[in-house]
Amino acid sequence: MINTWLFKHIDNSGLIVFRIFFGLLCFLESVGAIFTGWIKATLIDPKFTFSFIGFEWLQPLPGNGMYFYYAIMGLFGLLVMIGYKYRFSMFAFAVLWSGTYLMQKSSYNNHYYLLMLLSTIMIFLPANRYASLDAKQNPDLKRYSMPLWCKQIFVLQLLIVYTYASVAKLYPDWLDTSVIALMMKSKSHFVLVGDILQEKWLHYALAYGGILFDGLIIPLLLFKPTRKYALIVSIFFHLFNSFIFHIGIFPYLSLAFSLFFFEPKTIQRLFLKKKPFYDAEDIKVPKYKPLLLGVFGLYFIVQILLPLRHHIIEDNVLWTEEGHRLSWRMMLRTRYGKATFKIKDKETGVSKVIDLNNYLTKKQKHQVSSKPDFMWQFSKYLKNKFQEEGQDISVFITCKVSINGKPAQQFINPNVDIASLDWEPFKHGRWILPSKLD
Repeated sequence: MINTWLFKHIDNSGLIVFRIFFGLLCFLESVGAIFTGWIKATLIDPKFTFSFIGFEWLQPLPGNGMYFYYAIMGLFGLLVMIGYKYRFSMFAFAVLWSGTYLMQKSSYNNHYYLLMLLSTIMIFLPANRYASLDAKQNPDLKRYSMPLWCKQIFVLQLLIVYTYASVAKLYPDWLDTSVIALMMKSKSHFVLVGDILQEKWLHYALAYGGILFDGLIIPLLLFKPTRKYALIVSIFFHLFNSFIFHIGIFPYLSLAFSLFFFEPKTIQRLFLKKKPFYDAEDIKVPKYKPLLLGVFGLYFIVQILLPLRHHIIEDNVLWTEEGHRLSWRMMLRTRYGKATFKIKDKETGVSKVIDLNNYLTKKQKHQVSSKPDFMWQFSKYLKNKFQEEGQDISVFITCKVSINGKPAQQFINPNVDIASLDWEPFKHGRWILPSKLD
């Protein structure tokens, strides 16, 4: 049974065309970051970069280095698209993308995380066996088929992503549309549609439509009678998100995934008419089967369990943010905070309030005023900075946070020296005060 499900060979048209789209989107994401000013605002202007905890050694290149970094990354995206030195190009892009993802989280996005995962997966797939420079230069590489697992790995990954995204929305503030209303309020200036986006009926449609879409889109794409209708809904859903929320390549990447749900014959006929169609459906069990099952089995166990970790951490994840990242909790809440950082010289006892404007960008100030890991990292940064100047300091934070527009509540224990604490990723920070969320 498992051999049939994983190692039966099918036509590889879907994977070949996906590689072309994927490489193009990787290129556009990279060069788009240059020309939209994202690199300057996120990686060049800040004096201090909030990396993922544990990856502090990953820092932006000095000067204009990050422009060259992204240009090289975009080049590798193009090489993936045309299938030249595919494995090396895909590996290089995955490493570079993972590096820039982990070196900053002020612009954290679930879609960036997904692109990191997909880039890594694509390294191991035979996506250059047709319509590639590799296959043209070395005809022995050319193949018209692929093992079924090359398709199933995408289906399972997407099922995990969308299922968790749907379940995460099943909480009161989403169901009563208050979250959607806050999101749409910031879009009121949009030409033509700004007023429509404020309509209550639309808020209900978006709130419950989001739950249904995320929860059902993969099953509907897998079920042949509903596949075409699901694609039409998917096109509308993703283009709407692209227009309203400006979330980069993700809507178009999501549409490219449809290639793995339609019949290979349909994909071959639409995109690769000159390619011979493979329909032998042979089962070829490779020698690396145990390694493949072990590696991808472990990978998907992590993918299934990691988004559940907030259930073993005390208090509400909406309040604490502990376990929020890497969990497909996408566009789920609004969060606003106001924080005051006070340092105290341990020797003299003299206290001073820190002017955040001297250290952080506007976006970073928003993050450091509402999210505990940012607060902890900035506290450590201040401690190290003043230590270099010969001062041993404590860092205390007075902070109130509002979730989904509700009245702000005291978030941090103001009597705890945050800079003296260690970060424990799978434990609740006792310096975070208990929530009073309904």
